[in-house]
Amino acid sequence: MLRVFVVSGLLGYCLLIYWLSDQGRLPIPQTGFTYQDKVIHASAYFIMATLAWRSFNFWFGKPSVLLGLTITFCSLYGISDEWHQSFVIGRTSDVFDWLADTFGASLAAFLLWALSKPWRKKSARMARVS
Repeated sequence: MLRVFVVSGLLGYCLLIYWLSDQGRLPIPQTGFTYQDKVIHASAYFIMATLAWRSFNFWFGKPSVLLGLTITFCSLYGISDEWHQSFVIGRTSDVFDWLADTFGASLAAFLLWALSKPWRKKSARMARVS
C-alpha cells in the first residue's frame, strides 16, 4: 500500500509540473532577484528527485543505482518539460532552465546518496554480526 502512495505522489507531482508548464503565465511575484526563475526550477526538481528516489527505492535498493536513475529520470523529464513549453503560447524553452532542473535533481540525489552511506555501513555490520 505504501508503494502505491509513494509512486502516486511522484506521478501527481509530475502532472503538477506539466500543468504549470501548460499555463501561459505563472503568477510568481518578482522579488528583484535576478536568478529567481532558476532557483524555482532547481527547487521544483529537488522535490521531484526526492520523490523519485523514494519511488525507485521499491525496485532498486542499491544507492548507486538509485543515484543514476533518479538524476536520469528528472533530467529527461526536464527536457520533455522544456520541449512542452516551446509549444505553449507565452512560454519559452530555455536550456538554462533544464540545467537548473538537472542541478536541483542532482543535488537532492547526491544528498540522499550521501545520507544512505551510514545506513549501508550499519546494515553491513548488522549482517556480519547475525
